[in-house]
Amino acid sequence: MIKPEKPASEQSRLEVLKRYEILDTLPERAYDDLLTIAAGICGTPMGSVSFVDADRQFFKSRRGLPVSETPRDVAFCAHAIMTPNQMLIVPDARDDLRFHDNPLVTGEPRILFYAGAPLISSEGEATGTLCVMDNQPRKLDAFQQEAMMVLSRQVTALLELRVSYKKLRHHLSEREWYEEQLKSYQDSLEEQNADLIEQTRLDPLTGLSNRRALNLALDAAIQLAATQGSSLAMAIIDIDHFKTINDLHGHPVGDETLVSVARVIHAQRGQHGFTARCGGEEFALLMSHTDAKNAELQCDYIREAVQNLAQGLPVTVSIGVTLFKAGDTAASLYARADEAMYAAKSGGRNRVVLS
Repeated sequence: MIKPEKPASEQSRLEVLKRYEILDTLPERAYDDLLTIAAGICGTPMGSVSFVDADRQFFKSRRGLPVSETPRDVAFCAHAIMTPNQMLIVPDARDDLRFHDNPLVTGEPRILFYAGAPLISSEGEATGTLCVMDNQPRKLDAFQQEAMMVLSRQVTALLELRVSYKKLRHHLSEREWYEEQLKSYQDSLEEQNADLIEQTRLDPLTGLSNRRALNLALDAAIQLAATQGSSLAMAIIDIDHFKTINDLHGHPVGDETLVSVARVIHAQRGQHGFTARCGGEEFALLMSHTDAKNAELQCDYIREAVQNLAQGLPVTVSIGVTLFKAGDTAASLYARADEAMYAAKSGGRNRVVLS
């Protein structure tokens, strides 16, 4: 293992980090949302918004990581801040002399893939990173890399808003004006996050595409199928008895179920598949260049995989599948798949019906 060096401007960097007053603070949804989007775009089970202090890295937000900080000497992010103008991407840590015997690689959480986008302050100092990780080797495409850089800039924007908020608290004496300004900053923060989620077209809970992204993808897929004569299948997937899960076990368990099912659908989507959460407990799967037999088989794999989830409670799905026909619109294709899904429910649930 090669320990990370320290930047030439280390003292200035630490002063900027101190100005943010972010170290050892509690988790905040704004940072968690950005990390959720980053992990969703990159398809990774782990990630963090981390800040590199003098001797440690602190996780302001974390996903799939068991601790809130690690020593700086073993931190991937401490290497990432050494190149503030570019991402650090480690496809397989076992092949990298800097990390191959790192305890975070050889032990839990067994990081093999790492990608970190530095958080650059207005002074040009790298205070930490927005990073995603996996315990499997992988690569990021150009879009994923660009998205990570965009999201890292959004994290920095939150930090700067944090500083402005602190200044307001310090300088304002008139309570009414202070509360108006505070609300304005909070509204601005929430609006930025809402806009970002909408722009990336992701469902923040599951990391899948949302309904808006599905509509765009469906229009494009139908146009391609109509002009090129290629096959197109669509499936609507609904979790059986989901209301009962929420009522009996609570909404946190319901959310865990949605995330688990979403991972199964995404993992089984196939080479030309597009997955989305339509809303509630309903998901959609587009399968380009797929005939009826293979579409039905692929959906049955999903059904079986969900049924075999180690969830601690029984979870099944009903799936309706249909094939694109000449003259179909997005609405008619969706409606036919939806009808097939309801036929699957009427037929006893935990089954696939091809329309």
